[in-house]
Amino acid sequence: MTVGVGGIKRQDALNQLGDMTAGTNPILKPEFQARIQRLQQSLQASGAKAMYLHAGTNLFYFTGLRWSPSERMVAAVVPADGELFYIAPNFELDTLRDYWMLEAPIVGWHEHESPYESFHSAMLKHGISGGTVLVDEASPFYTVTGLCKANPEFQFELGQSVTQALRSIKSDAEVAIIQRAHEMTLAVLQSAASILEPGITTTEVEAFIDEAHRAVGASAGSYFCIVLFGVATSFPHGVKDPQVLKAGDWVLMDTGCVLHEYISDITRSFCFGEPTENQRIAWSAEKRAQLAAFHAAGIGVPCEEADSAARQSLVESGYGPDYELPGLPHRTGHGCGLDIHEGPNLVRGEGTTMSKGMVFSNEPMLVVPDQFGVRLEDHFYLTEDGPQWFTQPSKSIDDPFGS
Repeated sequence: MTVGVGGIKRQDALNQLGDMTAGTNPILKPEFQARIQRLQQSLQASGAKAMYLHAGTNLFYFTGLRWSPSERMVAAVVPADGELFYIAPNFELDTLRDYWMLEAPIVGWHEHESPYESFHSAMLKHGISGGTVLVDEASPFYTVTGLCKANPEFQFELGQSVTQALRSIKSDAEVAIIQRAHEMTLAVLQSAASILEPGITTTEVEAFIDEAHRAVGASAGSYFCIVLFGVATSFPHGVKDPQVLKAGDWVLMDTGCVLHEYISDITRSFCFGEPTENQRIAWSAEKRAQLAAFHAAGIGVPCEEADSAARQSLVESGYGPDYELPGLPHRTGHGCGLDIHEGPNLVRGEGTTMSKGMVFSNEPMLVVPDQFGVRLEDHFYLTEDGPQWFTQPSKSIDDPFGS
């Protein structure tokens, strides 16, 4: 039997886990204030007059206000010069004040009024009568349409290049949170592997992983969870029906949690029993590809080069080329932070150069159709000395969680 796989009862495994969040802290007000300043500097450099931040991730990143988007406009507007202001329904103003991190004027609108006209009035009040306004990339189409119709003197443009450039560079405080979140999820995956036994279902393992995440301090449990057995592991994001584990099955477990708003995401693949020769060959090829992407990364290196390195490694192992199967059917990795998928990505055509503080998943999954899939996923971040792992990659096919 693979080392660390099976042999422990469910409750015993849970009892071995404890809260791992001690010593971690959420992002504090001074960092949000600094983010607003950097955003304003970017707006000034681009010549834009303001940035519209819709309820969602960008609103939280820059202001600290966590608000779920709906058909009612809740937003912040950050002028290139001057104080930011919020736009929200009048009946939500007290709630907004209860949740906000950065205090600022609020432009309220009643249910029969147009928030797009409220935006217009507020811009004029702040001395902005025309020019380019960058729009949060997560803004609904109907919101952008409404802004354009009610504010013809403004030119609304996609602001993703600005938000992505700022969000992709993680601060030391962000890196520390992401580090701990990944440590928590790796402990959970190791615990989940230990409870596997013939007859257990993927659904039962997913439920355990959720409970285990809560045990290590993730109050919301798993942010997401994919558990697959056998041929189902060749489907990168799973199949609709649960599977039942049997001796010799290939296993894939992919999960993450949220700590202080930041997300972890790790995958492990191994055999419940003795791997076949084909599985050993494929697992080793996957590990080499993951390391090739890691070693290709560095400050000033185009993101696409990590993807190219992983694919070249797989070709040298006899897989691919390109997206052909058996081989790697998707990008090698993605950015991660407040959202599980953030730009830039490790993919062909991504010319963005890597910078200190960028965070990436590294998961060049190897799919062997109708047989199995191998995904080894860990995240790394860029330092002055090169890439650094948040979690050490899987040790070997016979000891996947060994140190």
